[in-house]
Amino acid sequence: MRFLRGCNCKMLHLIMKSSFRPAVYSPSALYCLVHGANHSIFGVCKCTLNSNCQSFRAFVSSTSSSNVEPIVLGLKNKCIIDIKLLSTLSERILVQARDPAKLSMDIQTAIEEQRLNDTWKLYQQHMQMEGFPRKSVVNKLLTCFAETLEIQWLEKAYDLVEQAFAEGKQNLLEKDPLIYLSYSLAKLGLPIPASTILRNLIKMEHLLPVAAWSAILAHMSQTGPGAFLAAELILEIGYLFQDGRVDPRKKCNAPLIAMKPNSTAFNIALSGCVLFGTTRKAEELLDMMPRIGVKVDTNLLMVMVHIYERNGRREELKKLQRHIDEAHNLSDVQFRQFYSCLLTCHLKFGDLESASNMVLGMLRKAKIAKNSVATATLACNTAENHIKPSSGKDSEKNFICQNDGLKDKISNGKSIFFDDFVLDKNFLKLDIEAKEILRTLLTKLQLQVELVTTERGILQPTEAILVKLVRAFLEAGKTKDLAQFLIKAEREESPVSNDDSVLVHVINACISLGWLDQAHDLLDEMHLAGVRTGSSVYGSLLKAYCKANRTREVASLLRDARKAGIQLDSSCYDALINSRVLQNDNKGALKFFQEMKEAKIPRSGHQEFRRLVEKSAENDEAGLMAKLLQEIKDGQRVDYGLHDWNNVIHFFCKKRLMQDAEKALKKMRSLGHCPNAQTFHSMVTGYAAIGGKYVEVTELWGEMKSIASASFLKFDQELLDSVLYTFVRGGFFARANEVVEVMEKDKMFIDKYKYRTLFLKYHRTLYKGKAPKFQTEAQLRKRETTLAFKKWVGLD
Repeated sequence: MRFLRGCNCKMLHLIMKSSFRPAVYSPSALYCLVHGANHSIFGVCKCTLNSNCQSFRAFVSSTSSSNVEPIVLGLKNKCIIDIKLLSTLSERILVQARDPAKLSMDIQTAIEEQRLNDTWKLYQQHMQMEGFPRKSVVNKLLTCFAETLEIQWLEKAYDLVEQAFAEGKQNLLEKDPLIYLSYSLAKLGLPIPASTILRNLIKMEHLLPVAAWSAILAHMSQTGPGAFLAAELILEIGYLFQDGRVDPRKKCNAPLIAMKPNSTAFNIALSGCVLFGTTRKAEELLDMMPRIGVKVDTNLLMVMVHIYERNGRREELKKLQRHIDEAHNLSDVQFRQFYSCLLTCHLKFGDLESASNMVLGMLRKAKIAKNSVATATLACNTAENHIKPSSGKDSEKNFICQNDGLKDKISNGKSIFFDDFVLDKNFLKLDIEAKEILRTLLTKLQLQVELVTTERGILQPTEAILVKLVRAFLEAGKTKDLAQFLIKAEREESPVSNDDSVLVHVINACISLGWLDQAHDLLDEMHLAGVRTGSSVYGSLLKAYCKANRTREVASLLRDARKAGIQLDSSCYDALINSRVLQNDNKGALKFFQEMKEAKIPRSGHQEFRRLVEKSAENDEAGLMAKLLQEIKDGQRVDYGLHDWNNVIHFFCKKRLMQDAEKALKKMRSLGHCPNAQTFHSMVTGYAAIGGKYVEVTELWGEMKSIASASFLKFDQELLDSVLYTFVRGGFFARANEVVEVMEKDKMFIDKYKYRTLFLKYHRTLYKGKAPKFQTEAQLRKRETTLAFKKWVGLD
């Protein structure tokens, strides 16, 4: 190339007139002929382009596409070549001829001038010519792209990192730029690449302080997949510190100890798990905490409460109750969270006695507190100072609005510049950012509390818990207990009108649902307890009986109404008369007509029931009756015994007593309780803990598919992830592919990095060579399923 550059025009003519075959002329020589000489190209080349000049013809056909008029290089065969071909050719040769050092300088200049498109083009040219630029250039490019907080540039930076690891050039990547890139990716809502970079940093033994990676976790935990990956990362990092593996007394271990997960990191990951429903994964984190020496703070205590409630760990909640009641540093919101979760657990287990006693206890204490001198004094002082008291809900709403604004500021604001990032050696800014996001996550958890509220520090039940209790009592057929509970609850509260009491609303709701017997039973219990009610309830039930053509019940209810001194309105008599007419009982119809006439009941009688329903619909917040109707219609019947058996099986699996767990599962089935996702999750993780029980997991997988096909079982991500992990660990790739297919069909997140690492750890050499000539059908099928899994996980 240098020789051709230096040759003069005369030398070029001599070369072209020589007897060499045309096929030996390289594109470089042609370039010099066209661009290296300042003479006209016409008549320069008199060579014959015969059929042997295949390389040149291919080169021409691959690069010529232009509307520019062609020029003639050869006079004998009139060979046509585009001008654009020549310019493309010259550009390629110029790229090949450039100095790599000069190209690196151009990349740095483009980075400094923020010419990102030019930077990427120059980088690609360098890759084609020399491979990766030098270390300083690569890291400057990464930080430049990461600072933009734009998806297109962050993805290019991540592709660069992936390529470096794939080609074994990870020594070019420095620790700080990688942490910064991971932070930017997480901030922009890309948790998968952000977590991959963190995992690669740990794999390279680059130890990063917990303040740095907890901020990355905080941004990740604001999405479902990110929360799942955050839990996985803490489990992977925490594994390094389990059971005193790292001696904190040794100075050489100080950088490693600085990376150990702290309470903030656990709070972030656990809160994300609760918000996005991966609570069994969260329970794994809780099991790890004492093994690495993480202490429980008040925030962590509240997150634990939510996890125990979601997983049905009622006994664990009862153990915490004493600590909660004796704690002096808990806020009203935190007390509210605990008692709401405990009430929910009582309902899950069908323990209506404990739940109703808790509600009555709250009402009783609230009544005492309201009548106390201290409360009256507080009310007077509040009025004098013109301070409007705000309810717990209002304060929460204000707090969440503030935190939402903070979240937007954190998530959508400009990224920390890399220079400032590097100067902050202790990552104090990231630590502050992580704690602010944690506050947002915790506030979202607080807003999920709906069964208990507080007013001036006094716990009070909401309408939501009353609705759920009523539904549970009715489903259990405990009408008498329901009536007694509602009567006691009303006595503890301020007196209300007879037609607007909770019990009346419940009776009207039962009438609307067609549960007439339950409504009549509740009405009888009210009468026996000496509680008077208006005519609307009797009228509504009477009309419902008439519509259902239940003559005997109509007569009984009429007797009760007359004994209670209830005067029915004209709409009730209309219903009675129409009912008799339909039964061809004209005498009975005439009797009711005469009775109505003698009582002088106007035709436009009041219709309290209809007015009550309309009033509930007009209110901004739906009334109790409307809420009860919606709860009963939307809710599904709960198998209360299922939670008890799940806790028994979970206990045995946790203690690795799998034979006892199998017996409990068999007994559970014999009693008619169908296992759910939590049951199977406990069994699968128990088998995985003791190892080698892959056949048993395969049998469970078959049962799961059978139950799911009958629509009794709904697969979730945590269950399928545990099944997939066991199959990959044991090399059951046909079954693993089935699980993957189900997860992808339901669009569940799968941590491919985890399974790629697991495959390389236990099956690295599996089917790596050529396939043998002779294979059985089973061997061939096994090989195909394994290779299919390798391809899916990215190892083909």
